[in-house]
Amino acid sequence: MQDNEYRQQRIENMKNLAEAGFPAYGNAFDRTDTLENLHANFEDGKMVKACGRIVALRKMGKMAFAHLSDGSAQFQLMVKKDLIGEESFAAFKLLDLGDVIGVSGELFVTRTEENTVRVAEWTLLSKSILQPPEKFHGLQDVETRYRQRELDLISNDDVMSLFKKRSALLSEIRRFLEDRGYCEVETPMIQAIAGGAAANPFRTHYQALGTDMVFRIAPELYLKRLIVGGMDKVFELNRNFRNEGLDRTHNPEFTVLETYEAYGDMRTMQELIQSLVTHLAEKIFGGLEVEWMGNKIDLSTPWNEIAYHDLIKKNLGDDWFDRTVEEARAKAAELEVAIEEEFDFEKITHEIYDKTIEGTLIQPTFITRLPAELVPLAKPCADDPSLVDVFELIIGGKEIAPAYSELNDAFEQRRRFESQAGGDASKIDHDFLSALETGMPPTGGMGVGIDRLMMLLSGSDAIRDVILFPQLKPRVEVE
Repeated sequence: MQDNEYRQQRIENMKNLAEAGFPAYGNAFDRTDTLENLHANFEDGKMVKACGRIVALRKMGKMAFAHLSDGSAQFQLMVKKDLIGEESFAAFKLLDLGDVIGVSGELFVTRTEENTVRVAEWTLLSKSILQPPEKFHGLQDVETRYRQRELDLISNDDVMSLFKKRSALLSEIRRFLEDRGYCEVETPMIQAIAGGAAANPFRTHYQALGTDMVFRIAPELYLKRLIVGGMDKVFELNRNFRNEGLDRTHNPEFTVLETYEAYGDMRTMQELIQSLVTHLAEKIFGGLEVEWMGNKIDLSTPWNEIAYHDLIKKNLGDDWFDRTVEEARAKAAELEVAIEEEFDFEKITHEIYDKTIEGTLIQPTFITRLPAELVPLAKPCADDPSLVDVFELIIGGKEIAPAYSELNDAFEQRRRFESQAGGDASKIDHDFLSALETGMPPTGGMGVGIDRLMMLLSGSDAIRDVILFPQLKPRVEVE
């Protein structure tokens, strides 16, 4: 806490308010409505009860003006000594910015045409001991904004609006999918095996079972077991955890939408994501044109589509796949792409794609027909088993959603898992393989990074701006 003159003065005001009959922490307050709705349904002369935090305060001789904010809007108060009484007015003048109060009074419009409450009574609901950020300039320090989001919300109206839109986006996703017959489900976040993706998990220990466990990196395998069980359309909108780096587009704890539809395929998911994103853009953000990371993006459909190999040839030459590993390694060096010693031709190619090509795809683009070794849970293309029937949706140079025609061949899935596990049977999800042997219908599946989608639609440059409490290094308190 700030042990300074402002804090000490506020503590002194708190004591004086208590002595005047206004204790620092009041009880529940029965307000007429939110401040936003008081504006929307304004009636001159109507008696109302309103409450909120004082974000502006101007004290004069026998009159004071204040602005309340309750997170929905601001509303002006006019407080006059001859209306509320000398003692109550004297106590009101002890209030500070940030204090939470409740008032009752009559609505009227000032000569400057501002909706106002002419206060008849007021009560203190919570005393603010710390000096809040200056409302006019807002909270500027980035570290403080992320670490103390509550101050950011109090002082920056744009931030409050952004997170209300995020809430609306999550609600609209659920409504959109439910209208299409999808059922929302919940699957385990603490799992025995980190399956469904390739990532480094957070590890923990389950004391009651004496077992090491992991926080999930993806819910995919559980959701596909529900498809086997007869839940033909399922989705989960929840958190994944990956013990990896933090940057402008990655946070180790992140929100993902995963959807699966029995008797569908990658094309089913392609239609779904185009319809979903355009619906969200228009309903929540007001249009299909967005500006993100300095790029103007048009979300109008249909979106671009190109096969992975065609994209590689377009950027690296028609003869790329005729070149040797040594030539590919030389090209990577020329492009300043770091390559591990053990990388084969396919991994070198994908690393070049990942570091130099993906970022150039600004308008919405589906990359299809990827090499099978890159996507072990996807079904092979009917005309070429070395490729899989998938897409990666790239917008603004960033992956927004991958989708597959899901592999439902239990024998091929076992072979791929064993190859991926490198002989370690403990890394294979045998329960999932048993489910596949029960029989999974043809299925389309997709994952959508909600934080990154929110960044795109809101034009936010950093993932921390769209997560209320992003991961930060713990603060070191100095004695």
